[in-house]
Amino acid sequence: MSDPSSRLPPLNALRVFHVVMRHRSFRSAADELCVTPQAVSQQVRLLEDALGGELFERKGRAIEPNERAILLAHFVQAGFDELAEGVRRVGKATVRNRVNVNASPYFATRYLLDRVARFRAAVPDADLRLTTMVELPDFVSDEVDVAIQWGYGQWKGYEATLLLRDHKVICCTPEIARRISGPQDLARMPLLHPVLSPELWPHVLAHLGVAARQGQNDIRFADAATMRRAALAGLGVGLVSTIDALEDLKLGKLVAPFGMELMQAMPEAEVPGFYLILPKAHRRMKVIAAFCAWIETETWTEIID
Repeated sequence: MSDPSSRLPPLNALRVFHVVMRHRSFRSAADELCVTPQAVSQQVRLLEDALGGELFERKGRAIEPNERAILLAHFVQAGFDELAEGVRRVGKATVRNRVNVNASPYFATRYLLDRVARFRAAVPDADLRLTTMVELPDFVSDEVDVAIQWGYGQWKGYEATLLLRDHKVICCTPEIARRISGPQDLARMPLLHPVLSPELWPHVLAHLGVAARQGQNDIRFADAATMRRAALAGLGVGLVSTIDALEDLKLGKLVAPFGMELMQAMPEAEVPGFYLILPKAHRRMKVIAAFCAWIETETWTEIID
């Protein structure tokens, strides 16, 4: 099998193209690169031959990039930005003791922050940096070493290790609950959905035997905290994480018309969870490997007061 990189255009031709796109001129690009305009034109021709089509409309000495050139320029710029970032980060690296963690806001506040002291005790020299984001970050541009995100473990190209299943509870206000006599009543009520998982409610409804819905007033939320507030405000029937549900049920603010154990009986593939996600190569750095070893051995089902 041939190396995919062998089919890429020469790096020097891409570099020349990058400069030409900035100046929109062979002569100005040549001045920056300290070569002749003919040499610039030759490199552009080499790139066009490799790609199988022209990139510029030539009008005398003027050139105009076509649609292919504009599209290619976007990816070339991104590629050179990543190369520059890699050189910058390696160039300033000494002994690495920092680990940049990006976590789901819910996991960070409900689970991780209460256990940070344990990690510090296990790895006292580590410099832990924590940020939060609802969706998976860009490990390069966001300078993230490891991420902890909610989902189903399907992040292609990365390692994904399940830390905790997020069993949801169907919750609503007592007023709404009085209108629910059985699962089929959910077919005509507004449901509160997580944006990250449009399939979660359909899986729950199928498990309950609800075949079809007529509800037209569903609302979608980017984060668990906002969806919980919407359920408390009586905007619809929500899927609330177990810890939050227990708190609200105890206070009488919400009720669980179908009990607490509904999702426990669903297939594991249909139950979301919190996953440790990272590029495999990141484990080669000792401090990151130490963080991963700690987080993978923690008992996340334990509730810390």
